[in-house]
Amino acid sequence: MKKPISKLFSLTLLSLTLAVTAVSCTSDDSTPVEEQPTSDFKVDRNALTGEIKSGHVILTDGTYKLTGKLIVGSGAKLTIKAGVKIEATALGSGQFDAARYIAVSQGGQIFVEGTASNPVIMTAETQKPGSWGGLVICGKAPINKGTTATAEVSELTYGGSDANDNSGSIKYLRVEYSGYSYNADKEFNGVSMFGVGKGTTIDFVQIHEGSDDGFEWFGGTVDAKHLVVTNFAAEVGDDLFDWTEGWNGTGENWYGKRTNDGNRGIEADNNSNNEAATPISNPTIKNLTLIGNNAGGENHGIKLRVGTKGSFDNVVLSNWGTGFDVQAAPDLSAGYVISKELKATNVRFDNVKTQANTAATGIFTENANATGAGNGTQTPTWATGWTVGL
Repeated sequence: MKKPISKLFSLTLLSLTLAVTAVSCTSDDSTPVEEQPTSDFKVDRNALTGEIKSGHVILTDGTYKLTGKLIVGSGAKLTIKAGVKIEATALGSGQFDAARYIAVSQGGQIFVEGTASNPVIMTAETQKPGSWGGLVICGKAPINKGTTATAEVSELTYGGSDANDNSGSIKYLRVEYSGYSYNADKEFNGVSMFGVGKGTTIDFVQIHEGSDDGFEWFGGTVDAKHLVVTNFAAEVGDDLFDWTEGWNGTGENWYGKRTNDGNRGIEADNNSNNEAATPISNPTIKNLTLIGNNAGGENHGIKLRVGTKGSFDNVVLSNWGTGFDVQAAPDLSAGYVISKELKATNVRFDNVKTQANTAATGIFTENANATGAGNGTQTPTWATGWTVGL
């Protein structure tokens, strides 16, 4: 039966409309939308400081002088484009209130968009360890210090119940000369992660010549990949990597190297006030190389204590007095070695005097072909081009 002409025309028009709509949608979906700055925050290249209370701030290119603390408030965003350098200006002795650092509040987000050929650099005018505070991120993921707590630096709230909290994305970032110290008990790290959630991306980040820990996790669930810590300066640094307060994430491809008399490659615990506090620190670490100088007061490749659990695989430890040092019983970590809740597989030792202390007996299995972060004790391929000191 023949269809009426009008009906055929209507069907043809409908088909053309749907086709055009489909093409338009496909075109829109494949074209990235470049976000534009929307915040009332005024960016001054020569005086980058203050609080971003709302909207989106974008640092596009060139150098910005950090002259005080820069806080990304709840609901606000800070994007830092490839090649941007943020340089903390010199701070006079005792000027604690004027400490330079960058901090992301709960509900705020930071997006570092460096590349392998053009990383973002956060550094200091005075090229010496401890010259500024580094990067602090506070999220809403679980911790074991309480439902929430106050960060020891920045005084911001962190912790909560959102394991998948998203504080943004950090890729190809180099942090130099951090570790500013208020006193012996209050000291910045390179990157401090307080209750940071798994929705956050941490990938390809180097801490160079910091005076305190390179990376430290205070609880949270965030994963962290392709991390580098390098300490060579005469000023003694602290641990290369450190976790506490119930961190449960995955670390993959970590490379740490020091030639000074700094402290441990990894220092890890659960909670110094309550070893059984939950959630219990229990990260999974894969592809790890730690290189020391076989000297210093805490000459341990990996120190495990006060109730931490953890799993390590494909590990290279070089130039340490002790490879694995576990706090002796009644420390709960010693019991976790026996129960296999604290263990290491595929470990290669290079010039390590004592592979494990008594409390760590049975913690590891060996593999002479372990590659660690990729190339054994040599610089990993993935770390070339965007790092310094290697």
